[in-house]
Amino acid sequence: MFGMFAIGGLCLVAGLVLAGMSVSFLTDAERARGTVVALDWQEDHDGGSRTAHADDAPAAYPVVEFTSADGTPRRFRDSASSNPPAYEVGEQVEVLYRPDAPGDARIKGFLSLWLLPLIFGGIGLVFTGIGTGFALAARRRRPI
Repeated sequence: MFGMFAIGGLCLVAGLVLAGMSVSFLTDAERARGTVVALDWQEDHDGGSRTAHADDAPAAYPVVEFTSADGTPRRFRDSASSNPPAYEVGEQVEVLYRPDAPGDARIKGFLSLWLLPLIFGGIGLVFTGIGTGFALAARRRRPI
């Protein structure tokens, strides 16, 4: 029971920290128009195992070019991948980047900004809910 609360609490904190980082990024970010110039297909293995599975399929990371406010052309690979690809080569996208660190750029989209905070927050809520359920069940079984 305590383990469920601990895991849930850690995941909730991680989700909040990641959400805070996204909000901070959005607050400081400059906007630019970018173009998807390539799709970087990578084998993604879930769960940290290096063993290939039959259902492992490559995922596409969009590679984007944009020009920062100082006129410098930039290129980055977005941190979010998908299969099927969320973007097509040649597609125009809105890019967010920090003016003091233009290499820290992301496509303005749900996956790039909010996927990790929602995953960790969701896992945290599930584990905390399970821990609460076990605690309530144990409390009802105790004689008064």
